[in-house]
Amino acid sequence: MELIKTVAEMAALGHGWRAANKKVGIVPTMGYLHEGHLELAKTSVANNEITVMTIFVNPIQFGPNEDLDCYPRDLAGDLAKAESVGVDYVFAPQPADMYPKTYSCSIDITGVSETLCGQSRPGHFQGVCAVITKLFNLVQPTNAYFGQKDGQQLAVIKHLAADFNMPVKINGVPIVREADGLAKSSRNVYLDEECRKQALVLSQSLQVAKRLYDEGQRDASMIKAAVRAHIETAPLAEIEYVEIVDALTMQPVGKLEDEVMLALAVRFKTTRLIDNILLGGEA
Repeated sequence: MELIKTVAEMAALGHGWRAANKKVGIVPTMGYLHEGHLELAKTSVANNEITVMTIFVNPIQFGPNEDLDCYPRDLAGDLAKAESVGVDYVFAPQPADMYPKTYSCSIDITGVSETLCGQSRPGHFQGVCAVITKLFNLVQPTNAYFGQKDGQQLAVIKHLAADFNMPVKINGVPIVREADGLAKSSRNVYLDEECRKQALVLSQSLQVAKRLYDEGQRDASMIKAAVRAHIETAPLAEIEYVEIVDALTMQPVGKLEDEVMLALAVRFKTTRLIDNILLGGEA
C-alpha cells in the first residue's frame, strides 16, 4: 500500500489510471476508521483493479460550532487498517493543499440537500459536494463507495454525479452495526458509558418503525410518533429530527408508498448521532 500526500501526486496517478482504462474504486472517509469504513473498502477491493481510500477531515463541511478541531484522528492506525483489507493507495492531503488561498468555488445542490441535516447544518452539503468533486477529479474513479448510514449524503452525491455527468458509479453500502445494534460511527468514541447505553434507543426505534410498516401502517405521522415515543424513553436523548422522506429526493412524505427513508438525528449530551432505515421499495 502507498500513502499519497499531495494533490499533484494524486492527480498524476488518477489521470494515468483513466488513460490506461483502469477500473478504480474510491472510498472517501474522514479517517478514524471503523468496521463500516472497512466494509466499504472491502467492497471496492472486490470489485475494482485499484482501490483508493481518502482520509481527509474536510474543514469546509463543518459549521463554526461543530467538532472540527476535536474530530478524532489516527492516521497511523488508519493506514494499518486500510492495508489489512487490501487498499492499494491512501490519499491523505493537507487542508492547505486541497484549499489554497485562491480557492473560491462552492457547489449548491438544491432540494435534496435542504431537509434533515441540511436544515440543522447550513453549508454542510456545500462542503461535502466541493470535496467529493475535487476527490473525483483527482482520483478519476470508476466506482465510489459510501455508507447508507449517511443516507442523505449518499442521495446528495448521487444527484451531484448525475447532474454534472461525472463518469463514476455511486454505490451505497449497508449500515454496519455493533452487536447491540448501534450504528458504527467515528463519533461513538465521544459517548460516555451512560450515553452509549441510552443510544441503543436509536436502532431500537428503527425496528419499531419496521414492525409497524410490516404490519401495514403507511401513515408517516403515526410511525414518526411511535419512533419519537421510543427515543424519548432515554432521558439523555435530545431529538433533533425524526423524519420520513422519499429515498431519492429527501423530501418529507405523508404516506409511505414508494421507497422511503426514516431518518433520525439525536444528541446525547454533546454527541450528535444519526441513523436511518429504508422502508418499502423492491424486496
